[in-house]
Amino acid sequence: MSNHDAQDAPFLELRDAGKSYGNVEALRGVNLVARAGEVTCVLGDNGAGKSTLIKIIAGLHEHSQGELLVNGSSTRFTSPRDAQAAGIATVYQDLALAPLMAVWRNFFLGNELTRRPFGRLDIARMKEITSDAMRRMGIDIPDLETPVGSLSGGQRQCVAIARAVHFGAKVLVLDEPTAALGVKQSGVVLKYIARAREAGVAVVFITHNPNHAWLVGDHFVVLKLGRVSLDGTKESITLDQLTGEMAGGAELDALAHELQV
Repeated sequence: MSNHDAQDAPFLELRDAGKSYGNVEALRGVNLVARAGEVTCVLGDNGAGKSTLIKIIAGLHEHSQGELLVNGSSTRFTSPRDAQAAGIATVYQDLALAPLMAVWRNFFLGNELTRRPFGRLDIARMKEITSDAMRRMGIDIPDLETPVGSLSGGQRQCVAIARAVHFGAKVLVLDEPTAALGVKQSGVVLKYIARAREAGVAVVFITHNPNHAWLVGDHFVVLKLGRVSLDGTKESITLDQLTGEMAGGAELDALAHELQV
């Protein structure tokens, strides 16, 4: 592989990936790439296979068919720890944040800094790093002692995104981050998805909202009943096509034809 090819190679790739639970095929023949500095949007309604896809990437479930490649090497995650060690951070819709703890405590949850020789928490250093990381992402939370539970839904998502970027995520998987948010808060989260892309992270944005996907996406994959029904770049498709595919465009055309009879 040439240097140019190596630079162009996706950090994470699924090739003809599938997942079966007994006789039930949850995913089949799915191809997906996540490249540094790009947002890959995975769209689909409930039951389309989005959750299964997340579980495979996050190391919760092993794929049954096909390949999972990291930096061009075929691999198999047997636990979330494997995925995290490979540089994949997954931010779930029900955020793994402690609502009563301060913002800075949540930022370092599980990665606390201590001072030698007594092993006490280095609170001042953690606050300083949290403040710097948030500022780099353009996130404005004036008081880092604020309990995370008192922040807006959009702000909580942004804290989780900033944390993942700070701790070196190469791939950031976002599970429906705007699903429960209004327009203004969704706009806040979408802005920080774009910031993560600018920081060189490969973002996989799972959503059922084509308008949100279109605003930040570079590549779009639509899942239906566990299979890819559309795969295209922003240059190769239109928002109307994406919306039509999500709305069941072919099915609507067929129904329209029936109505004309």
